[in-house]
Amino acid sequence: MPTSYAAEPLCRLIKAGSEPVPVWSDPQGTTRGIALAPLCKSVPEAAKLDSVLYKRLAIVDAIRDGRARERNLVEKELKNSLKQIEVSL
Repeated sequence: MPTSYAAEPLCRLIKAGSEPVPVWSDPQGTTRGIALAPLCKSVPEAAKLDSVLYKRLAIVDAIRDGRARERNLVEKELKNSLKQIEVSL
């Protein structure tokens, strides 16, 4: 299951090179890549059930795994995502 810059919304902002993309291991997954341990064992299953959660967890993974330039871009995306929560409250 793609994560970090390989998942939405980041895959539109950060182009993957020729290297394998970061993924959460998932027996039912269709994307091959380099395994990135999720924050919690249940993350892949929870992300399948909630697309907004999936996007936010992928953003957090990009911060955990990314280089400085990518982290700056991703942090802005996370802030925008969290502002949406504030507006809906």
